[in-house]
Amino acid sequence: MDEDKKPEDHLVASNASEDEPPCIAPGMADGETLEMLWQLRAQRRQNSPELPETVTRLNAPDGSILYLVGTAHFSDNSKNDVAMTIRAVQPDVVVVELCQYRVSMLRMDENTLLKEAKDINLEKVQQAIKQNGLMSGLMQILLLKVSAHITQQLGMAPGGEFREAFKEAGRVPFCKFHLGDRPIPVTFKRAIAALSLWQKARLAWGLCFLSDPISKEDVEKCKQKDLLEQTMSEMIGEFPALHQTIVAERDIYLTHTLRQATRCVESPSDGQKVPAVVVGVVGMGHVPGIEQNWEKELNVQEIMTVAPPSQFSWVMRALVKGVLLGMLGYACYRAGGGLGRTLLSLPAVQSLLEKLWPHPA
Repeated sequence: MDEDKKPEDHLVASNASEDEPPCIAPGMADGETLEMLWQLRAQRRQNSPELPETVTRLNAPDGSILYLVGTAHFSDNSKNDVAMTIRAVQPDVVVVELCQYRVSMLRMDENTLLKEAKDINLEKVQQAIKQNGLMSGLMQILLLKVSAHITQQLGMAPGGEFREAFKEAGRVPFCKFHLGDRPIPVTFKRAIAALSLWQKARLAWGLCFLSDPISKEDVEKCKQKDLLEQTMSEMIGEFPALHQTIVAERDIYLTHTLRQATRCVESPSDGQKVPAVVVGVVGMGHVPGIEQNWEKELNVQEIMTVAPPSQFSWVMRALVKGVLLGMLGYACYRAGGGLGRTLLSLPAVQSLLEKLWPHPA
């Protein structure tokens, strides 16, 4: 990744105000300007806001408040819920269910995102394999295909609620914007490590042949359970370990980052620590887990490690991996046109095939 494009762990939103920005007199001291903006935000912040039903309020021991917005990742209504909540509570911090590897979706326009989601090309495959390794990278591409399938069915790019949160946070004075999700390479590596090779093949086959039609009405019905996560849950129901790594462990990580965000903030006028107001934007499927973990002691380091692979016989391992790659290649070829040929052209795949079936002397 280029140095100038490297995402930060958190982004500081701009201090643009709402439709009518405050008038700052020429020559006003910096301290006076900060105090004016601080007071402006306090005036706009509603003490008892009427918020959407998708918002859950959680309290921190120091008096800080978290407004947790549960969303569906392909929902226009969810975007409205996020905007309404941020405008009403004027938060100190906004935290979204994204990691640094997916931060680019905040800055892309809708048309570019639609094109990116539908276009699974050689560059994307190589990048996924480079970041996650061969098997985890292939699984990431197949999961991307699930998102692309929903995108194509709805004509709507994913992450609209996160882009809405980023935009609205930029209109709130002093508001910071944090990325709250576990890095996706860790999630995929832990998910793959939790499955046997046979389970990986079965899961990949199901992901490749996903084709059920989806309507916008179906999305809004899924406000109680995010559509993408529901689609995945239906497909991975036979793999409890996969649900543990993709959903339950991320519940823990999201809870951790949300609790970190709900720390007292410093008033610019006198330096006093005051309780923070935080808005969290996550998929509806994560809300119950965050509520359950909110007051528990959490071991985040435990879910950030990747166990080394088991020591199988190299012959058996190579044989099973070769069969699995063949199934993945055939399934992707059937489901995605040239994706199978793309996979077979990768140096890593060709090297493995050379080891399995060497050319005769």
